[in-house]
Amino acid sequence: MTTPNRTLLQKADLDLATLTTDGGLLNDQQADRFIRLAIKQSVLLGQVNVTPMNGPTAERDKIRFSGRVLQPGSEATALPLAQRSKPDLSKIRLTAELFKAEVRMSDEVLEDNIERGNFRETVMTSLSAAVARDIEFVAVQGDTASGNPLLAVLDGYLKQATANIVNAAAANLTKSILHDMLKSLPDEFGGVEKLRYYTNRQARLDYRDSLADRATLLGDMMITQRDTTVYQDMPVVYVPEFPNSGTTNVLLTDPMNLMVGFHRKIKIETDRDVSALTNIIVASIRFDVKIVEVDAVSKAINVATT
Repeated sequence: MTTPNRTLLQKADLDLATLTTDGGLLNDQQADRFIRLAIKQSVLLGQVNVTPMNGPTAERDKIRFSGRVLQPGSEATALPLAQRSKPDLSKIRLTAELFKAEVRMSDEVLEDNIERGNFRETVMTSLSAAVARDIEFVAVQGDTASGNPLLAVLDGYLKQATANIVNAAAANLTKSILHDMLKSLPDEFGGVEKLRYYTNRQARLDYRDSLADRATLLGDMMITQRDTTVYQDMPVVYVPEFPNSGTTNVLLTDPMNLMVGFHRKIKIETDRDVSALTNIIVASIRFDVKIVEVDAVSKAINVATT
């Protein structure tokens, strides 16, 4: 015997009791808009290589000349076969995985909160931002061996970065670690004008403090000025979704080397269960992430955040 939908939807997930407890109920002389507190914001998605996918799977070609292509030439003479160059051709396969988010609200929530008629739009806007944040969480920390069901869907950038590893041995982030990471990259990928360091907020703070401790003009600037944190002209970027469990990681690469494929962008749909007087908002998205060239990434492990 199946359970009737009426029973399944009997109680909205976001009901009037929750609204009252969480401080969203309309009170006298209260402002008519929610204060949208700052939460973790997506950083990587605005920098990485975003590619659309026309289907649930897609292939992207990559090309690379790994060796020298120039040879001594002679007029009106073709190069012999042994001196001709051939590019390394390979493919990147993307498989979009489905992710969902769902919110249910009773009619009383929509009627009695401080925004009244605008509340549903506020929830949808905030939900979109939270989805983007969680996409980045999966893209960075995804690991099919994880005990977290969300992270176990696919392998993220940190799991895929298996070359050019630098072990920080539980030390705080300093220029020495960043130096070793840069040195570990093969020379062909060392064009510093495109490279970026990505890490956790705590690790970046430790690096800035290590510069601030210097009794120099640069040390004063680290304390008194808001500027881009760099090492050897390469930005050190704070990514909110990098791990912070006593240790973290640092990635060094060209952001275009980090690919995310979207079968579709965030789709938000609404529905209503009339008998339960419940409003339903469902967000869904399908995506996959890949490192284009693993050898073009350096990863520091065991970087202390305490």
